[in-house]
Amino acid sequence: MKLLKFIITTCCVLSVTVEARSQLNGNASAKWKRLSLGKQAFDLHNVTGEIVKFQGKEVMKIERDLKAIPFDSTNIEKTVDEPHYARLVDLGDFENGTIEVKMYSQLQNPAPYSGIAGFIGVYFRIKEDDSAFEGIYVRPKVGRSNNQLFRNHAVQYMSYPHAKFDTLRKIAPFKYEGSAPVALNEWITMRIEVNGETAEMFINDLKYSSFVVDKMLGKHTTGGIGLYVDIGTVGYFRDLKVIRRLLKAKPKTGEKVSSI
Repeated sequence: MKLLKFIITTCCVLSVTVEARSQLNGNASAKWKRLSLGKQAFDLHNVTGEIVKFQGKEVMKIERDLKAIPFDSTNIEKTVDEPHYARLVDLGDFENGTIEVKMYSQLQNPAPYSGIAGFIGVYFRIKEDDSAFEGIYVRPKVGRSNNQLFRNHAVQYMSYPHAKFDTLRKIAPFKYEGSAPVALNEWITMRIEVNGETAEMFINDLKYSSFVVDKMLGKHTTGGIGLYVDIGTVGYFRDLKVIRRLLKAKPKTGEKVSSI
């Protein structure tokens, strides 16, 4: 099958530009701050951010903007997994292919909420008005916990707006969560392979995936790509790469399991 490639890489020479851009967000007009990292530009949707030098490299640092979207600890389902992310500019029609990024999660100090876990990851197929998207993110704080139950919450799939983490945990416990060898305060390479209704996540160049979504729940199948953080996370990102591909037939690999 012919491969259609659209590769976006971060270069060594980096600069910062800040612009205001008007977009339609529901019925209101919003202006997003823009950051440039090498040849890539990102609009900050409900996050604060800057380009900084971190561990010898220029990276994008973002944190959730709690003024733009307030957090309510008594109504978590309604105030997390929202459109707070840095959106890659000039790529609005991603459907199938590979998204890979290096990311580093720190906890804010003091913590704004006792349940912070370093939430960090990727949104994709984002509608222009932020009204729908798919997402996979990790909770690095519990990735190497000695408690297996906590480890099983290290990875999360969600589909905005109707299938955020709390809804999925109630209707299908652990089907959309899993474990992964991640931790706070270290670089994590996340690679997501998107193909039709499925998404598969690989961590740190491991040969086999750590997490599979066998049927995504969103109705919107094309859109933008964003780098996500949630409550209490200081997130650093670099080396974003995107490869677009045609829909591929699913390989007939893996053992068929009817029950367990």
